[in-house]
Amino acid sequence: MLNMDFESSVVIDSNQLDWIASPRPGVWRKPLAREEAERGHATSIVRYDAGASFSEHGHPLGEEILVLDGVFSDATGDYAAGTYFRNPEGFRHAPFSESGCVILVKLHQFQLGDDAHVTIEIDTADWKIGQGNLKVLPLHAYGSESVALVHWPAGEKFHRHVHPGGEEIFVIKGEFIDEHGRYPAGSWIRRPHMSQHRPYVEAETLLWVKVGHLPAK
Repeated sequence: MLNMDFESSVVIDSNQLDWIASPRPGVWRKPLAREEAERGHATSIVRYDAGASFSEHGHPLGEEILVLDGVFSDATGDYAAGTYFRNPEGFRHAPFSESGCVILVKLHQFQLGDDAHVTIEIDTADWKIGQGNLKVLPLHAYGSESVALVHWPAGEKFHRHVHPGGEEIFVIKGEFIDEHGRYPAGSWIRRPHMSQHRPYVEAETLLWVKVGHLPAK
């Protein structure tokens, strides 16, 4: 098991991790959290070399993907960098990448009853005005869980706040900062139920953020 204690904070700069070969040639991983070697709960950064593919498979308790670089493809279409999608339990595909890609992948983490198939292209989506000068793009919400992209303009500060159900962040670009540390692009942060902080940024920053999905102590 890797980082499966949801009552503890985890911070990983994925830039410092080595790529690990997957069972498929040309598909590489940087595991961030993993329940078992090839099944169960998993959060990873995955790289497809140009021409790499994966055999057809399904996703018990769903698959959530954010395309970070390149173009990720399956029989349903081609998904360029900036695409977010959710494949619920029962969906099957054989993904590949003709030119290569890097994706953030979360497996086996949908709440029971969450069966929405979601595809959002960030560049053409409808961003909302958040608190202060933040811009927010809601991606998905079900039960206590919500997922969004959050754009922070340079110099933005946010008030101290608490996270019932925890908070999970991936820094897409820029640098996220709070009283606990500084997190450059490529950082993955998971804070437990009722954690709190006072975040800010110095440079323009884009975050993928999920809240309300971690178990209470």
